[in-house]
Amino acid sequence: MELKEGTPLHKQISDWLKQEIESGALTEDEKLPSENELAQKFDVSRVTVRRALQTLENEQLIYRCQGLGSFVTDQRTHQSFSILNDFTEELAGSGMKASSKVLSFEHENIEGRNNLISYLDIDSQQVALKIERIRLGDSSPIAYDITWMPMFYGQLIEGYELKDTTIFKILEDEFDIPIKRGCYRIEATVADDKLAEHLKVEPQTPLLQINRISYTIGDKPVYFQKRYYRNDKMVFELMAERPSGARKDEESLPFKEFTPVFRDQK
Repeated sequence: MELKEGTPLHKQISDWLKQEIESGALTEDEKLPSENELAQKFDVSRVTVRRALQTLENEQLIYRCQGLGSFVTDQRTHQSFSILNDFTEELAGSGMKASSKVLSFEHENIEGRNNLISYLDIDSQQVALKIERIRLGDSSPIAYDITWMPMFYGQLIEGYELKDTTIFKILEDEFDIPIKRGCYRIEATVADDKLAEHLKVEPQTPLLQINRISYTIGDKPVYFQKRYYRNDKMVFELMAERPSGARKDEESLPFKEFTPVFRDQK
């Protein structure tokens, strides 16, 4: 391919790479030519190549691993754990419109469910707000979740329509309650009949289950959530760095999202 005048060079390169991906010349998980190779091929600077690759990464056509290069992504939405996002923000880079179908919105007696009482830090109260939702991307089911909230926060979102907005957005925009951090537990599971019906998959289909507690200022839990993702629709990524001079007997890690902080959910 010969670059032409009149169109930014980085756009011509990104368009060429996009065509190679869409035509199948570059396949899923295949490594792209290096920045040096692309710079030599098109007789441009590495800065120009980086801009082209950044465009493709923003469009989620490629993913980049530091020190390894750039690779063709699959068709699932990619999400990083380095930033705490709500569902709408997770889909923001995919081009899909996020929405939710609320299945239930009710007060639930959680007396005797010590795990929930502990997660929500409501020792003196045995009632929580429970919300069940199917999470949609372009009206297609991507995830199903159950959320429990302490009534202190739950009462704030009562009356709000959750179809096109999120709990995070309501609390942060309407009540100035910032969501500061989240703790995750990630595990594999399979769809029972209920999950299969909600997610439009066959029973026993593998799913990705993510349990999360989200906290506001003062480490006060805002909600505990169990979410089940269709793993043909969503994949999560985490980049971790090895500490300088790390030895095999050192246990410190810069990220803790994968730390098993939850106990048995049954």
